[in-house]
Amino acid sequence: MGKKEKLEVDDNIDNIKRIDIKEFRQKGYLQELNRRFLHPLGLALEVIVLENKQEVLSGIWDYREEKEGIYYDIKNSGEERKTKFKTNKNFIDKEFGTRMALRREELGFDIEPIE
Repeated sequence: MGKKEKLEVDDNIDNIKRIDIKEFRQKGYLQELNRRFLHPLGLALEVIVLENKQEVLSGIWDYREEKEGIYYDIKNSGEERKTKFKTNKNFIDKEFGTRMALRREELGFDIEPIE
């Protein structure tokens, strides 16, 4: 069974597994989180690269007052960028499909319902 999250003040956050931010960005998690969820809401999770080449989450852009939200303008991008976006999207689609099937089997739902 998967990890059950129960947030309490005394949780030991040192025991939480974390993905490397560079991997999070390179594999397309950041792209698809932004494109599918945050951008339509006028928000964007930002990653910056520090001088030592470490990648870190730095904040959330807030353009909620813009009626169209935020978008990557992929259709007007060069072929290399378009290819990278497609590769990332395909990886996340496959990962999402696999994970959702497993969650349905183990939990009886894919996205946790709020009742």
